Amino acid sequence: MNPHSPSRHGLRRAGMGAAIFVLATTGVLAAATTVRATPPHAATEAGSMTPETPLTLSSQVRVTEHRGNDDLLTAGLGRDGLRAMVPPGFADPASPTAAELRRRALWSNWRGIADLSPGGGYGEVYGSTVNVPGREFSAFARLPGATQPHRVLVQVPDAFDTGRRCVVVAASSGSRGVYGAIAVGGAWGLPKGCAVAYTDKGAGSDYFDLDSGLGVRLDGTIGTVDDGLAFVPEGADGKRGIAFKHAHSRDNPEADWGRHVRQAAQFALQSLEQAFPQSAPFTFANTRVIAVGISNGGGAVLRAAEDEGEPWLDAVVAGEPNVHVDGGRSLYDYTTEAALLMPCALLHPALAPLPQPPVSAQAAPLWALRCASLKQAGLVEGDDTASQSASAYARLRARGWSDAALRAGALSVGFDLWRAVAVTYASAYGRHGAGEGPCGHAFSAINPDFTPRAATAVERAAWWADGSGIPPGAGVGIVDTRMQLPDATLPGLQCLRALHDDADAAIHAGIAATRARPPRAGLPVVVVHGLDDGLIPPAFSSAPYVAMAKAAGRDVRYWQVPHSQHFDGFLGLPDYAARYLPLLPYVYAALDRVQAHLDSGAPLPVDATLSTTPRGAGHPLAGTHLAIPHN
Repeated sequence: MNPHSPSRHGLRRAGMGAAIFVLATTGVLAAATTVRATPPHAATEAGSMTPETPLTLSSQVRVTEHRGNDDLLTAGLGRDGLRAMVPPGFADPASPTAAELRRRALWSNWRGIADLSPGGGYGEVYGSTVNVPGREFSAFARLPGATQPHRVLVQVPDAFDTGRRCVVVAASSGSRGVYGAIAVGGAWGLPKGCAVAYTDKGAGSDYFDLDSGLGVRLDGTIGTVDDGLAFVPEGADGKRGIAFKHAHSRDNPEADWGRHVRQAAQFALQSLEQAFPQSAPFTFANTRVIAVGISNGGGAVLRAAEDEGEPWLDAVVAGEPNVHVDGGRSLYDYTTEAALLMPCALLHPALAPLPQPPVSAQAAPLWALRCASLKQAGLVEGDDTASQSASAYARLRARGWSDAALRAGALSVGFDLWRAVAVTYASAYGRHGAGEGPCGHAFSAINPDFTPRAATAVERAAWWADGSGIPPGAGVGIVDTRMQLPDATLPGLQCLRALHDDADAAIHAGIAATRARPPRAGLPVVVVHGLDDGLIPPAFSSAPYVAMAKAAGRDVRYWQVPHSQHFDGFLGLPDYAARYLPLLPYVYAALDRVQAHLDSGAPLPVDATLSTTPRGAGHPLAGTHLAIPHN
């Protein structure tokens, strides 16, 4: 019997499938730029949807075709185009077309996640950028009780086999937009003929310009509040600067990550029914669904795995997940700690030599200044930089940081990522709106002297394609009203940390709402994490999650990968390439293993700490470096 066949799923889940709402379709798409829209509808059941989690669309469904030099996976850029150092251009920088924005969004999201550099092995040792023709279906969905919508998007390849129905549902990493998992779920699922469903999980790059009242439409172009925007902040009248969903939706989206993932899967079933009406119905009972994500996306699919209602997921693969469980540490806790202490701790000789960049000779004076500031604030001990650094290092080690995580964390220090995360998540957990940022933080276009200014039309036009969903970046910076020399950002960071240590009720309620539970009994789950991860250390996240899940009797397998840090996208830097291995090959391998398990009952991976080997300076990546296990 075909292991993907509707009859197999029907036998396994007899009586569990509910009817899908069939979207009406009219007209024929003749070109890649043609758009066919279908009306939004009231909450309806799709597949095995439960009444508690209906799929409600708050926009029309936009359908586009992508073939030839504008395919699903790379928008026709291919690996060589994705490697280009300059992004795809706009004919009119102040008013790019939807097609131009999509191509640029794919370019930026690929480069933000995958190591595409020559010698890095992508497309040779692992991964694919093959041209995949097909259709895209996109819409705004809304969770019950949510203030703001989130994006859902489904890519249906022309090679989709209605007799072997498969959907890969992928949640964006970080706070990225809806294409944020293209190099994760799309790169694995599309070449195999699976439909791939994406969600921005309530975050994304749908920035809103408070000064001009302009935001982002469904197709990525800029419009007014009357144009059906992706995000219009509440209470924004009279406010200045820039608002974005993760920080200013008032929804604390992280608390609902699992439901965002489920809605993306539900939208996939509706889209498949629209794409192949002759093969309807498409339900969770007759369509295989595998969820995958990395970083925040990994945390999102683990939250989706908790669903104890009618089964809808067949397997889950989570890479380097940001997941919060009892016995671990919350992201906000260790992020605010790192923002304060890590710059000073990095001067400790136990961590030398640090990855380059940052260049220690340039960073050391700033880090020494932080040591002196921490001493004055009573946060470290010692009368000189060396002893103060030793104190900061000892404090972090006592809190569970490994040397490997601290060493790799230098990247987040160098790019001011700890502060960016802390500012955004404080606003999200506290459910603050635009202009209400805790500790006096806000977001705006920034002058060279760090004062806010109005954004230009050219800057606004590129936000959706270029933004990572969490400033600074894409012309948007952090406004810190507490800045004070000599250590300018320290007062704001101390305030953010105090929200945790002083038990701010709103912050702690927001964090508590993100706590994960064990996955559904019987659901295959594979967790993959790099042991050198300096942004989401496994000791705070995946390790306690796996322990919690196994204590509850759940079938969770765990691959621990030495010499792998959090950001594959930085492995194009020579020193990072020499030291670290990419994590994506292990995520793809885990997906292969769960697919084989679902197809033929092949064994799931066994728990393992892999025997990896860094490739060293000047050497291309080879399969022997990765040491991907076969059992």
